[in-house]
Amino acid sequence: MTTDDTISLFLKDEAATVRLGEDLALALKAGDCLALSGDLGAGKSSLARAILRAIADDDGLEVPSPTFTLVQSYDLRIPVSHFDLYRLGDPGELTELGFDEALQNGICLVEWPEMAASELPGECITLTLTHEGNGRRATISAAGAQALRIRRVLAIRNFLEDAGCSDAKRRFLTGDASLRAYEAIYRESIKGRLILMDWQPHPEGPPVHDGKPYPKVAHLAQNAYPFVAIANALREWGFAAPEIYKVDYDKGILLIEDLGTEGVLDDEGRPIVERYRQSVACLAHLHSIQFPQDIPVSATHKHHIPDFDRTAMKMEVQLLLDWHIAWKRGTAPSEAERKEYLAIWDALIDELATVEKNLLLRDFHSPNIIWRPQEPGIRKIGLIDFQDAMIGPTAYDLASIVQDARVTIEPQLFRQLMDDYMALRRRQGGFDEVGFLKAWAIMSAQRNCKLAGLWVRLLQRDGKPGYLKHMPRTLAYLNVALEHEALTPLRDWCARAGIGQSES
Repeated sequence: MTTDDTISLFLKDEAATVRLGEDLALALKAGDCLALSGDLGAGKSSLARAILRAIADDDGLEVPSPTFTLVQSYDLRIPVSHFDLYRLGDPGELTELGFDEALQNGICLVEWPEMAASELPGECITLTLTHEGNGRRATISAAGAQALRIRRVLAIRNFLEDAGCSDAKRRFLTGDASLRAYEAIYRESIKGRLILMDWQPHPEGPPVHDGKPYPKVAHLAQNAYPFVAIANALREWGFAAPEIYKVDYDKGILLIEDLGTEGVLDDEGRPIVERYRQSVACLAHLHSIQFPQDIPVSATHKHHIPDFDRTAMKMEVQLLLDWHIAWKRGTAPSEAERKEYLAIWDALIDELATVEKNLLLRDFHSPNIIWRPQEPGIRKIGLIDFQDAMIGPTAYDLASIVQDARVTIEPQLFRQLMDDYMALRRRQGGFDEVGFLKAWAIMSAQRNCKLAGLWVRLLQRDGKPGYLKHMPRTLAYLNVALEHEALTPLRDWCARAGIGQSES
C-alpha cells in the first residue's frame, strides 16, 4: 500500500529482502542517506548487505558488521559508507566519523539512526523493518526525487514479475547521455542475461521552433514505439537487433535480448580493424534494402519513420552557433555571421535533394555496435540504440562510423573503410558514387558541426566536462569534410569565424 510519501511492502522471506536491497541499490544516488530502523534481528544488516553487494555487483562481497568500528566504507561504482550507530556515545561524534564528507561523495547507509537523529539530514530516506508473521514489513518514507526513484525501481520489479521474472537479480548496466538507463537481468532458470531498458517519460521542454520542443524538431524518439518498430524491421531483414520480450509503452519499460558484451574497440580503446570493416559491410548491406517508412508495431499503433528534413538538420548545425563559437573565441557570432551560416546550410541541404535516401540509424558508431564473432555475415554486427532512426541520406551513417566521434580513426583505416563501402555498393549496381561522396561530405560536416556545439553544451549547460576531450577529433573530422568542393562556402565561413582548427 502506498501513500504520498510512504511505501509499505511485505517481505515474505530472506530472498524478498535481498530483492528489495537490489531494487534500492538501483534507486540510490550519491548524496542519499538511507536510515535503517528496526529491532535487533529485524533484517537491517541483511538489507544493507544486499544493497552493498548489488552496487558492487559481487554476491560474495564481504560485508562485516560495523557495530564496533561504527563505519565501514566501500569504494564502489558509487562510494558507500555503512554506519552502525548502536554504540555511538554522542550524536556529535557523527561528524568525527566523516559522515558529512561521506554523504557529499556517495551514499550513507545508517543502522540505528535514532542514536543521532538530530545530526542526520532532513531529507533522509527512512526504512523501518518490523517482524510480521513469518516475514517482514518494510515501511519506506521518502520525498521528492528520492521517492520518485524508489517508486520507479519498484514499478520495474512489478514489471519483471509480470514478465515471469519474479526471481530476477537486477544489476546496474549503464546510463547514457540521453534519458535511458539499462539494467542487466539474471534469472536462475536461464543461462546468460536479459537487458532491461528504463525509459521514463519526461517533459518535452520549452518550444524552440514553430511552437515545437527540441525533441520533436530533431525527431528524437519520445517513447518505446520507434525502438520496437525498428528492432522488429531489422530482424525481419536478417540483421542482429534485440528481440523484444515484453514492453510497457506507457511506463517506458522494456525487457529485451542481450546481444553480447564485446565491442569494436581493443582494451586500449582503439579501433579493431576487422570489426570496423565488418561494420561497414553490414552498413552497405543495410543501404541496399529499401525500408518501409511506416512499420506496424501493434494492432493499434504504426510507427512512421520521420524524415531527416531541413528543419532538423538546421536545428542541429545551429548548435555550433549557439554554443561553440563563444566558447572558442570568447564572443558570440554576429547576426550577419548567423545569417550567412544558415544560408550556406540551406544551399547545402538543397544539394541533397537527389542523393540516395533510406533508413539511417543516426548513431552508428562504436558505443552502439556489438561484436558477435560466433555469428555469420551481417549478424556479426549487433545493432542497438536506433530508436531515433530516420529516413535521410544514407551517407550520414557511413560518416558516423568512419569518423567515429569517440574514437580516432587514423587516415589509413578511414581510407580502407571508405574503399570497402564503395566497392560493396558498386557490386550492388545502380550506385551513384559521385553523388554519394558529395552527400557524405555534407553529412559529415553536418554531424561534426552539431557535435562541436554539443560537446560545449554538455560542458556548460549540463555540467559534463568529459565530452570535451572529443573536440579536437571532431574538428579534425570536420576539416576532412570541408575538403570537398561542395563545402567551399562553409569552409570559407569557418575560416573567417575561426572554426575548424583543432583545440588542445
